[in-house]
Amino acid sequence: MYYPLFPENSDIFLITFILSIIYYFNMTFFTIETERLHLRKIDLEAYQYIYEHFSEKELSEFLGINTPEKLQKEKEKFKKGITTYNKSMLLFQLLDKKNNKVIGGCGYHTWYLDHARAEIGYALTDDNFKRMGLMSEALQPVLDYGFDKMQLHRVEAFISPTNNASIQLVKKFGFVKEGVMRQHYQKEGQFENSEIYSLLKEEHQKR
Repeated sequence: MYYPLFPENSDIFLITFILSIIYYFNMTFFTIETERLHLRKIDLEAYQYIYEHFSEKELSEFLGINTPEKLQKEKEKFKKGITTYNKSMLLFQLLDKKNNKVIGGCGYHTWYLDHARAEIGYALTDDNFKRMGLMSEALQPVLDYGFDKMQLHRVEAFISPTNNASIQLVKKFGFVKEGVMRQHYQKEGQFENSEIYSLLKEEHQKR
């Protein structure tokens, strides 16, 4: 699912939480520098540390959860959704260069290791940084990293037909629309369609 991305459902909650945790502990990661941003890589070790070392109270505080039932639901989502026998993920934290403030994330989820393809997603979690072209600035090096370092052959994006800003963004980077997946994801109890866009390594290299 492509997040509005990351995606247009509750998973943005988990992504925002993880980004906040990493920033709080000031953990050291590989970083890519752009004109206005630091892109800090987050791998599975960071996720595992959080769930192995945080108490339930600390998890609840950072998640903003006020009931044990909701906390358990998020913990199960984490356990089931981060990696499986043939899938993984890799994210980049977006930090404002001026003050190192975390303002969002961009990266790959549903990364199929056996097939060299992954879904890309991103989100700006601070409204003050929207409409400034920052996601365009971040997406280029993240795509470069995916194709060059992760050895991806194909990057996919699943976008709501009504999310015109996201559609225009992926088109800017050469993504091609392949079709529509009917009732592909559920939002607030309603099933909605997704448009599927893709970018191949050879297409990215020609840009």
